[in-house]
Amino acid sequence: MARCAHNPKEPTSASETGEAKPLTAGLYIVATPIGNLEDITLRALRVLRSVDRIACEDTRQTQKLLSHYCIAVPTVSCHAHNERQRAEELIAELKVGARIALVSDAGMPGISDPGAHLVAQAVAAGVPVIPIPGASAAVSALAASGLDTTSFLFVGFPPPRTGERRSFFETLRSERATLIFYEAPHRVVESLRDALQIFGPERRAVLAREITKIHEEFLRGTLRELEISFANRDLLRGEMTLMIAGADSTESAAVGAGLESDLRAAMVLYLGQGLDEQAALKRVARDRGVSKSEVYREWQREQGRHK
Repeated sequence: MARCAHNPKEPTSASETGEAKPLTAGLYIVATPIGNLEDITLRALRVLRSVDRIACEDTRQTQKLLSHYCIAVPTVSCHAHNERQRAEELIAELKVGARIALVSDAGMPGISDPGAHLVAQAVAAGVPVIPIPGASAAVSALAASGLDTTSFLFVGFPPPRTGERRSFFETLRSERATLIFYEAPHRVVESLRDALQIFGPERRAVLAREITKIHEEFLRGTLRELEISFANRDLLRGEMTLMIAGADSTESAAVGAGLESDLRAAMVLYLGQGLDEQAALKRVARDRGVSKSEVYREWQREQGRHK
């Protein structure tokens, strides 16, 4: 029979924890390890042992953590497919004094994970919501990336479809802050290719995978270098964190004016030659080596700016 991890001596005085008293009623948002089970705080362990029950993204995944630390507290599922219904049940319990912990499979609940709806409902109902900080893949990856950390923008998972993903990247092309994305391994090569097309092959980027785990890896270089590197590798496991350097001042100015004026000039040229709008869009797409739908979306935005 597997033994649970040794429980470290927990501080007991108010001066050591700031809250030695029993937990008050409320919803506790508990960050859990993103890979290494040692990356959990003493406070998180105390909260998980003290609540009445734990709402989990996946009860089976959470049970591994609870068993590791000998925590025997009832669990209930609260995932993307049942969160709205489950929220009603949990809010009803919280209103009469329950102490409930909310966890996701890894990291902070509600951050590209289920939990945001439950938190919003708890706030609306006047229920205390208490964050219990901990591991974060986005912040951990950024800290070790070597990219600018003075300003960053976390944007979660890009859209899964190429057209939507490229449009999404286009809205971020002139962003000066470092961009942080999550991505699944089976889409990472496609996302890198789309990022290369939108941000340019020389934009610096870092891709971190398996953070805090045995096979932790950071790949650094330009988007072109990363795309080539991943295209020649077998499918890798684990979710990944992709970070792309922000645009410099020259690039931002080009995006803000040059690219749009190039599109206008090209469209005016082809329309002036007698082509209708659809034919002109098709010709511009061919010139740029991109899809017609991508040029169409850019043209629509351009038309909207000049109304």
